[in-house]
Amino acid sequence: MKPETAAWWRSVVRDFELEEHHERLLTLAGEAWDRAEEARKVTEREGSYYVNRFSEPRSHPAVTVERDARAQFARILRELDLPDPNDG
Repeated sequence: MKPETAAWWRSVVRDFELEEHHERLLTLAGEAWDRAEEARKVTEREGSYYVNRFSEPRSHPAVTVERDARAQFARILRELDLPDPNDG
């Protein structure tokens, strides 16, 4: 995990009483967050669309990676009944 995400992970473990299997889910949530952020940076750099070899516009694959990783992150937080770190 990236340092910022690892710091978030440690704060959650410190602030909430989690069992070992919950900590593993929390790790998966952190990895999903990092994956989403990495994909977001790719689309910022390369754009959300590209033109394929047939001159047809297509969605950049990183858009799907970001969407799926963010959904996975949110799903795990709901499962753990944790607040989203981006909410207020």
